[in-house]
Parts: sequence; C-alpha cells; structure tokens
Amino acid sequence: APPRTTGSAAAGADATVALLSVPGPHVFPEAMDALDAGLNVMIFSDNVPLAQEIALKEAAARRGLIVMGPDCGTAVIGGAGLGFANAVRPGPVGVVAASGTGAQQLMCLLDAAGTGVSHVLGVGGRDLSPQVSGRSALSALAALDADPGTELIVLVSKPPAPQVLDLIREAARRLDTPVVFALPAAGEDDLTQAAEKVLTALGRTVPRWPRWTAPRRTAPAAGHAAEGRALRGLFAGGTLRDEAEMIARGALGWDLEARGHRFTDFGDDAYTRGRAHPMIDPTLRLDALRAEAADPGCGVLLLDVVLGHGAEPDPAASLAPAVAAAVRDRPDLAVVVSLCGTPADPQGRDRQATALCEAGADVFASNAQATRHALRLVEGVSA
Repeated sequence: APPRTTGSAAAGADATVALLSVPGPHVFPEAMDALDAGLNVMIFSDNVPLAQEIALKEAAARRGLIVMGPDCGTAVIGGAGLGFANAVRPGPVGVVAASGTGAQQLMCLLDAAGTGVSHVLGVGGRDLSPQVSGRSALSALAALDADPGTELIVLVSKPPAPQVLDLIREAARRLDTPVVFALPAAGEDDLTQAAEKVLTALGRTVPRWPRWTAPRRTAPAAGHAAEGRALRGLFAGGTLRDEAEMIARGALGWDLEARGHRFTDFGDDAYTRGRAHPMIDPTLRLDALRAEAADPGCGVLLLDVVLGHGAEPDPAASLAPAVAAAVRDRPDLAVVVSLCGTPADPQGRDRQATALCEAGADVFASNAQATRHALRLVEGVSA
C-alpha cells in the first residue's frame, strides 16, 4: 500500500493505485474515472496533452489523491515495483522522481551499497515544468514526510524550471524529513554523488561502485586510438542521457556539438510514438549503434542498459553481438556501457555485465563514472 499521507496525497495505508497504460491521447477519461473512484493514479502513458495533465493533477488535489505521471515509468509502493522497476531491498530512503531512469539509477546504487528504499513515487517528467509547477512532487514530498518508514527523501528530476525548483526547495525546507536533490544540471550533484550524499547522511559506507573491464585487445589501445574522435551517447534513459551531457559540458565546455559529440535519448516521445520504449524494443538504438560505429569520426560509443521488471528480458542477447561486431570491424573504437540494475533483477546484472565485457565493452554500474571514463578515452580529460 502507499505510505500514509495527509492533505494533498493518498490518505491512509489502505489506499490503492490504478496503473494506466493506454495511448496517451485517450488516457484522460480513464484517469478521471479512477480519481472519481477514490484511487490514486499512475499514468505510464506518454504523449498526454499538457492541459490534461494539469487538469488531472488539480482534480487529484481536490480529492486528496495523487497523480503519478503522465509518462511515469517507475514507482515502488510498499515494496511493489510498478512499471520499469528494479528488484531492490527495502530501506529508509524515499524517492520523489520526475525521472524514471534517474530513480532506477539511485535505487540500484543504494542497493549496491546495502541500502534500500521505502517508496519511490514517480511524478512524470513534466511535473517540474513551469506549467505543471511541481503539483505532484509537492504531494509526494508531503506523503513521504508523513511516512514513518522514510528517514530521508531524494528528489530526482530532469533539469527543472528554476522557479519551480525554488518552490520545491522551499517546501523541502519545511519538512521534518531531510531532502537530498539529484538533478542533472550545472552546479548540482550527479546521481552517483547524490547516492553518496544519501549514504553519508545515513551513516552508511560509500562503496566502490561495481565496474567490469573488457579484455584488452591486441590492436592499438582503444583509449589512445579514440582520442581526437567524437563521443556518441545512445541512451534509453532520458535522465541518464542528460546526466552524461551535463558531465561532458562541465569537462569540455558548451560546444560539444561543434566537436562532433552527440547524446541521444531514444526514449524521448519523438521516438516512442507508435512503438515500444527502447528499454523494451532496442531496434532503433541498435540501428544507430551500427551507423555510428561505421562513422570513422566516432571514437567512443556510450550506451546505457537499464534492467528490471518490465524491461527487455535479456538486453545483452542483442546488444553484445552488436558491440562485438563494432569493435571487430573498428579496432580504434571503444564502447562504454552504463549498466543500471541489481543482482536480483530478472535479467541478472552480473550476467549482463559479463556478456557485454566479453563483447568488448567497459561496463560501469555508475552512469557518471561511465561518462567520465568515456571522456578520458576521447579527450584525455578527467571530468
């Protein structure tokens, strides 16, 4: 059941959630019916008109309920994962997430450190936009603050509107529960730094984050051969893409595109109209991988792989052969993978990492560390 809440979110430990996943233009009446029935709502659907999102969140507030989404890909309510969710241990950390893969990265890093989550309340990627103004994030913060099992809250989001972030920070200051912010924006902690800050606040040890290094090839060392060429990031997770670009801009300046560096989110709405999310159907990204590998200007491919319930059952089955073919045909090409998952995930994090390593990729549990490694290969810089 959701956490016990007061005011503008689900009231009572026996409150229930309706999870909706229908084409975005048609979800509004279904969501309104659920609210009228006294249910909290998680809207997995994307491509929902902005005006409808605002109307639904205002209707939820009037009923003392919460709308998670639209485009809410991840939630964990009382230990039950909804949407794309990793198998993580229970614990004292509550997460308010305007980013599904951002929440997954945090959950997986905390799990690797032996720390779990109480609840993860997704709010949708537009919730911290100027128009939506954090309506669901404010409700979720209040809900977790009222939950006796939550000792610390993390708010993770794609880059929020500055005025909305100020509003959220002010609300966080009024809570009894401390709040850590994880925002892929200049001057903010990256997701790994935020996880480390959470662990420190809880008095837990910050571990060495898992990584798996590919066997070195007899061809010219990839780290030297890649220098002077471009970094191409091909992501399924929007916040992981944003984090990688933020780190790259911080290390190299703002003229990334002029130097040939590119970061693409294949989970963006433009790529998912009429087709499954790339965490389910990797076709578009595999096509892009082959095209980038054939470009002699590309020196490093940076990819994310996000595991968990709802995701592709065996990502390495298709990705590892594509990586192996790329590095076989291009001895000067390096491949770096950010692997977001846990050993308990149905795909098996370590099994996936081993397969990708054997194909020729360096694999990191931390997306930030993967990005910094890729930057060292193409630019010889320490980000």
